[in-house]
Amino acid sequence: MTTSDGVQRGTFLPDMCGVRALFGVVIIGELLAIILTLIGSGTNPGALERLSMMSLFIQWIGLSAAAVLCLSRGVLGRLPENAAAIVSYLLILIVVYLIAEIVWWVINPLSGGVPLVTLHRADFLTRVLGISAIVAALVLRYFFVQHHWKLRMVSEAEARLDALQARIRPHFLFNCMNTIASLTRTEPAAAERAIEDLADLFRASMAEARTLATFEEECDLVRGYLNIEAARLGERLRLQWDVEAVPPETKVPLLTLQPLVENAIYHGIEPRAEGGVITIAAARFDDRVTITVSNPVTEQTTAHQRGNRLAQANVRERLLGQFGRRGGLDTVLRDGCYHAVVTIPLVR
Repeated sequence: MTTSDGVQRGTFLPDMCGVRALFGVVIIGELLAIILTLIGSGTNPGALERLSMMSLFIQWIGLSAAAVLCLSRGVLGRLPENAAAIVSYLLILIVVYLIAEIVWWVINPLSGGVPLVTLHRADFLTRVLGISAIVAALVLRYFFVQHHWKLRMVSEAEARLDALQARIRPHFLFNCMNTIASLTRTEPAAAERAIEDLADLFRASMAEARTLATFEEECDLVRGYLNIEAARLGERLRLQWDVEAVPPETKVPLLTLQPLVENAIYHGIEPRAEGGVITIAAARFDDRVTITVSNPVTEQTTAHQRGNRLAQANVRERLLGQFGRRGGLDTVLRDGCYHAVVTIPLVR
């Protein structure tokens, strides 16, 4: 299983079939070859030749071990972590032993008058297996610790997100219920429509935090919420939509815009006796779309605006969890208006 951040939950090993992992194996192998050459030969005249042979030998072992772990990934992923670690460790040592034996029995005799390995076989195998055992243990330990650190970060982010979501839902529900209650006696038909819109919104709010919807579906939810608020605020609430630039099928996290629109009404419309205009505008770029929710701000509402960052924190956390650094929420106060700008990458 893979999280939205790309963390594999089934095994602590990275994808050894990937270019990034293979590049890491090559770099680590080359550094190890340099260190062992310096320890054994220093800057003697034959050090460069020894380095080239040492590098070839270590890269052969490293890439072969990576290939074996890559082919075994499916099996290792089904094992408990401790068992997977032991099996991975043994597989690496078996690869090292086999390559060392090939070098001793096949390559060394073919090298002509100057043998590649001058040690006795027992000493050669002991040194190779000893160094490999230490390096393999350190590398596997690093993978294990890094994997659990990433899982802890993901779990903490999910816990924060769930807490934010739990705190927003009652606030969101109470606002809507107060609106409906005010309509039941005076406008029963409008109250019935508001209940239907609330049902759609509440159904969406109960979905998983990382549920994706199309931009068209998200706009429909916002319109349903605005219908409820329009019944309460009347002519004080005026709307301006400019979202034609974004394809309707663009994927966005569910309930990304509604909390921002709710904030815009609470902070920008309700404190003003004359109300104001809520603007929802979207723009498309090569690799992303931006959606801006704007509301008017006066000196009276500026302090009001600072009072509640909960909805913004929720949206920001969900965008980060879904898209990483490619998505985000920025806010800016400019020209007498407060702008909340959502950035969403285009998924091709």
